Amino acid sequence: MTAYQAHDPGSDAIHSRAADVADAAAEPLHGGSCTLRFGTSSWTDPTIIAEGVFYPPSAHTPEARLKYYASKFSVVEVDSSYYALPSRRNAELWVERTPDHFRFDIKAHALMTGQPTEVSRLPADLKKALPKELAEKPRIYAKDLPPELRAQVWQRFREAVEPLHEAGKLGAVMLQYPRWFLPGSRSRAELAEAGERLDGLPCAVELRNARWFAGTTAPETLRVLADAGLSYTMVDTPQGLESSVPPVVAVTAKRLAVIRMHGRRADNWEKQGIKVVDRFRYLYDAKELGEWVPRILEAAAGAREVHVLMNNCYANYGTTNALEIAALVRKAYSNKS
Repeated sequence: MTAYQAHDPGSDAIHSRAADVADAAAEPLHGGSCTLRFGTSSWTDPTIIAEGVFYPPSAHTPEARLKYYASKFSVVEVDSSYYALPSRRNAELWVERTPDHFRFDIKAHALMTGQPTEVSRLPADLKKALPKELAEKPRIYAKDLPPELRAQVWQRFREAVEPLHEAGKLGAVMLQYPRWFLPGSRSRAELAEAGERLDGLPCAVELRNARWFAGTTAPETLRVLADAGLSYTMVDTPQGLESSVPPVVAVTAKRLAVIRMHGRRADNWEKQGIKVVDRFRYLYDAKELGEWVPRILEAAAGAREVHVLMNNCYANYGTTNALEIAALVRKAYSNKS
């Protein structure tokens, strides 16, 4: 048996694990002066909405699925906003369909974090406003856009998530930077600019290159985020690779700390040409989840709110692990009292 196969058990075993802790994440956990929320980085992945995986047969519409998910967890990450600018109407519907305590962490659009986007996915009027040489390309970068169009991307994103913010349901704007986003004066300026453009909204930054935490660079990285009012996103990822960020515990904005757990598929983490779902197809075991309990408690001691998001969104892997880690943290708080 390979190391990976040990983390890919049969569906009956996973369902049994989830059933043992079925209600562990339904409500936020209040630990001291901190509120902790547990959830996943998707509720609509094709592998999770497949029959018999997570949703009951009655949850066969987007509305029903979100309502069911929100009965089991208190936070979710929206990934679709990375590929296409989000819709204000969708945000209004999400507010209506979830309980008051529920939160949405919205991933920033690709153009907001220096990554390419498909021209075909842009709103029609923005496509029409593109210079001819850009409009004819399949993908474009923000650095190539005229300043006024670049500003429009940020403004439209803000306007789209405003209903969530007004309702108190915007957990964070998730700024996820690519592997080629490296430490330096230009990158620090981009982070500061993001903080300014999204001023007033809770924001969390995820970095995906080990150089940000090499030697004396680590304290500077955290200082830059703190100065910009941006929460650092703590991560669990495969180690030993160029994009491997160590499991550093740091709270750079007291209002929110974010933890994202990607799985430990080192064999696929940086592989090109594979399905995204295969990169995150990893089920944590109890020992691996247990490693994060003291780290979560440490983050909670310095923040008013903590979001723990499972990004191993293959089938019910993420939902099961989110329930399990919520149960472990609840037990740890119970043991402390």
